[in-house]
Amino acid sequence: MELRVLKYFLVIAREENFTKAAKQLHITQPTLSRQIAQLEDELGVTLFERNNHKIVLSENGMILKRRAQEIISLANKTKQDFLYKDEHLEGTISIGCGEFQATKCLADCIASFRKEHPHIKYELYSGNTNNIKDNIERGFIDLGLMSCPIDLSKFESVEMPLKETWGVLVKKDSQLALKEFIEPQDLIDLPIVTSIDDYQETILNHWFGKYQDQMNIVARGNLIYNEALFVQSNVGVVLGIKLNYDYKDLCFIPLKPSLHQQTALAWKKEQFFSPATTAFIKYAKEYFKR
Repeated sequence: MELRVLKYFLVIAREENFTKAAKQLHITQPTLSRQIAQLEDELGVTLFERNNHKIVLSENGMILKRRAQEIISLANKTKQDFLYKDEHLEGTISIGCGEFQATKCLADCIASFRKEHPHIKYELYSGNTNNIKDNIERGFIDLGLMSCPIDLSKFESVEMPLKETWGVLVKKDSQLALKEFIEPQDLIDLPIVTSIDDYQETILNHWFGKYQDQMNIVARGNLIYNEALFVQSNVGVVLGIKLNYDYKDLCFIPLKPSLHQQTALAWKKEQFFSPATTAFIKYAKEYFKR
């Protein structure tokens, strides 16, 4: 039983599709199918079953998944024990990041990590939770700072130490700017610009409550900076999270009842990272436990 084939098996179990798994692994689908068939022959069991046009783990497959995760984790740890002895660990870590106040927490973590590994470089990509998650799954980026909840079946994560605060971004000369808080009824029939994110839409609809059908959503976006320009041009008010940024002629007013959102740094399960990324994940887990 080879580690390589166990890794193949875990990717198939995650993707629930041989074709998608083959693309992730950069091998052909027939080659992947042959490797798994040989593994099944070696073990004398069936590892996958077809169910509604997708494949799912059999009972034996679920047992092997747990064992394979343990075996590969131990193999990776053994390798990392030697890698971490290298004082000049190098490489590039790619991180997708939404617009959050918690981005400062991530930046502080990176700054602290750089004191130990100054030769590692970083690539930062801005986006919302949906496209960051998609880019992680496609292997375009290693990690992502995203809004919660995180899909625990596909991702591991560590929560940021602060929560994001929701509110309304309005022009300073508007009537809403005189309020200490914004309640759902204050927004009835007003043009609203808000997030494209599916989960954020769900929590906002819950906050609107009985006034949901009276909300006039005229535009959606994925970056608050761009949405703020809509306020300045009188398209509408922005319903979003507070950032450490002052917009000309605009002010932020929190919601009532208050609405907060957790964010987390996440990465794909059963993914095999570079030594630099592996070291950073280990460091981040400890850093955010402090």
